Amino acid sequence: MFDAHVHIIDPRFPLTENEGYLPEPYTIADYRKRMARFDVQGGAVVSASFQGTDQAYLKAALAELGENWVGVTRLDLDAGDDEIVELDRVGVRALRFNLKRAATDITGMTVQALRAHELAGWHVEVYVDGQMLASLQPVITKLPALSVDHLGMSEEGLPYLLDLVDRGARVKATGFGRVSMNVADTLRRIHAVNPQALMFGSDLPGTRAGRPFRDSDVDLLCDVVGADMHAVLEDNARAFYRLPARQRPEFDDPDPTLPLPATEAVGPIRREPPQEPADTIPFGAIER
Repeated sequence: MFDAHVHIIDPRFPLTENEGYLPEPYTIADYRKRMARFDVQGGAVVSASFQGTDQAYLKAALAELGENWVGVTRLDLDAGDDEIVELDRVGVRALRFNLKRAATDITGMTVQALRAHELAGWHVEVYVDGQMLASLQPVITKLPALSVDHLGMSEEGLPYLLDLVDRGARVKATGFGRVSMNVADTLRRIHAVNPQALMFGSDLPGTRAGRPFRDSDVDLLCDVVGADMHAVLEDNARAFYRLPARQRPEFDDPDPTLPLPATEAVGPIRREPPQEPADTIPFGAIER
């Protein structure tokens, strides 16, 4: 499994209050304990609104998590090329446009995103209510690679989201407790447009969500995508974050179906011709 959307809230690093909210700590140890039942082989640490443009926490998290983990960050608009290249070196792979909870200079962010893509191949991840997607078309069409968080958040934005998917955008199958939509139906429709679009993420710790991630969310996702389960749980995201594909071990069936033993060829079955029924023999006369 590749968890494409995780927030690490390390108390060693400062937070910025956002809309009057500050989260409780959520460390890498907390995350590993929560996901212990899953075979997590990598993921993406995503900068949240209350982490601003701080890169120290993200560098520390990626160093501790190690290989196959990447970062999604926000940058000061005056960040230089050297900073982008250095962040790419430690594993950052994308910029986040938080258009739901943060004041933004969308024009400046777009210019920065184009520069980051040219320098390091970064894509953009958008946190926005899907109803705004139509108004963002002039911006979105300029971005060379894009993903949308939390299924686009709302039923009303689904037509615009599906149009983006048809043009190559990816969608994070995350935050099922945040959205106002039929999750199973939305997953099914996105997957039907492009089987490579969906990328699983836990969204842990689920700050400000109606409910945090549940193990049953994985069951729901697998039920919807069926045979494409491995792609949605891992392969799609690894490809999007430019990581090598992971070879999964092949397991031998402990109780395989055995073939029937070979038998010698036999000739055609000989059937005896039907016999005529014997004549009826009368009973002997009975004297009275």
